[in-house]
Amino acid sequence: MIGGLHGATRHFFCGYCMSWLFTRPEGVGDFVNVRSTMFENAADYRPFIETFTKEKLAWASTGAAHSLDGFPPEDRFPALLSEYASLSE
Repeated sequence: MIGGLHGATRHFFCGYCMSWLFTRPEGVGDFVNVRSTMFENAADYRPFIETFTKEKLAWASTGAAHSLDGFPPEDRFPALLSEYASLSE
């Protein structure tokens, strides 16, 4: 099911438990942002990128390798994806 935002960026949630599942951001093609809580053993995964930190609470911290005020510019995606892929090698 689609969440409260009905623009080009779509947030999908479970109609049964109402948990956010994933987001398809506007203008990013085939990119899908899956909520880490959907993974089995989610505690085993360290955040790689946190976005919209300009809106976060001052005491909130994820320890992500990259903290960005908003979404990364499209031209940074190849380098970020390459860096992320190298972590699993």
